[in-house]
Amino acid sequence: MELEKMGQLSKEAARTLIRLSQPVKNACLISVAANLEKEADRIIEANQKDIENGRQNNMPEALLDRLSLTKERIAGIAEGVRQVAALEDPVGEVLSMKQRPNGLMIGKKRVPLGVIGMIYESRPNVTVDAFSLCFKTGNAVILRGGSDAIHSNMALVDVIKKSLTENDVTSNAVFLLEDTSRETATKMMQMNEYIDVLIPRGGAGLIQSVVKNATVPVIETGTGNCHVYIDESADVDMAVSIVKNAKLQRLGVCNACESLVIHSAIAPKVMPAMIAMLKDNACEVRGDEMIQAYDESVVPATEADYGTEYLDKIISAKVVDSIDEAIEHINAHSTGHSESIVTSDYDNAQRFLNEVDSAAVYVNASTRFTDGFEFGFGAEIGISTQKLHARGPMGLEALTTTKYIIYGNGQVRP
Repeated sequence: MELEKMGQLSKEAARTLIRLSQPVKNACLISVAANLEKEADRIIEANQKDIENGRQNNMPEALLDRLSLTKERIAGIAEGVRQVAALEDPVGEVLSMKQRPNGLMIGKKRVPLGVIGMIYESRPNVTVDAFSLCFKTGNAVILRGGSDAIHSNMALVDVIKKSLTENDVTSNAVFLLEDTSRETATKMMQMNEYIDVLIPRGGAGLIQSVVKNATVPVIETGTGNCHVYIDESADVDMAVSIVKNAKLQRLGVCNACESLVIHSAIAPKVMPAMIAMLKDNACEVRGDEMIQAYDESVVPATEADYGTEYLDKIISAKVVDSIDEAIEHINAHSTGHSESIVTSDYDNAQRFLNEVDSAAVYVNASTRFTDGFEFGFGAEIGISTQKLHARGPMGLEALTTTKYIIYGNGQVRP
């Protein structure tokens, strides 16, 4: 189907979706979840085509992992859909209502954005997450996934469309752009007549391409050069455990730790255990001169290393002499995603929370929790690193806007 036609049908669908009741939307989502599990074998078969193509194209293992679907992962995706169904629908919520001296009652309520365009890379779970959140909030969605996941995405959208039809809801609530060429993607970015907002989700190159080429308003989701700062009062075992989880649990995700910052007063206590843990997990450390002194395997870090999202078994490390220097270093090199401090000092924890300029800031916890599922949103459509409208994991409320509603009894303006 031509992109122009998709836009027209999506706009029409959005006008019907706004009339759906919460029970109807929830029933559709529960049906989608059940059918995803029922059709798991077919989805995995399609996914294997993408995996095989990825291997032939020498896709890194971390990216193959992001692309891969198993029955367990499909069950997890389905559970995310069920959680979205269980959430309170924000559409129609009246946020305020005040009476003016002239008797007018002026209020504000939540409404859908309309048609949302999603441009993303090789993460098939995004296909379902994006649909479920958009549908719950009464938005139609046009999906443009990466070519690396095209077979997986086609199978997933087919299941979604069949589920909608089974519930007598328009299947035009979701479209997948099967032409993954750059030319078609650029055209989609400029469909102001049909698409109300565009959300890119992926690496820095993809996001910057959308930001530079789009004429449709963009909610920018960012890359994740996430930091863990080990303060001078940190518990050593806790610090090692948090870094192990934040860096190594999953490599190819935006909330993985890529940069380590250590206070000089605790470095002699924590670095031997930290480097041993990282070496045991085949993770390369790129550090400054003080870090290099702890182990000959440490690779000298360049300035570029401190700003790199590796998505690999590599981590940068730097020693600082104060929390001021740590905050300055993090704010200079962070992508504004997620940062964590490991500390026993309440005042330093509060300073870190207040002064680090990122979407999610942690005290004594792994950055891996920056996720819509973990935040109780059921799923997420992305993690916004901008400061307008939405910031951090974007759940249901981030996919709504507001309108003013005014009740009168015949008032005219003098």
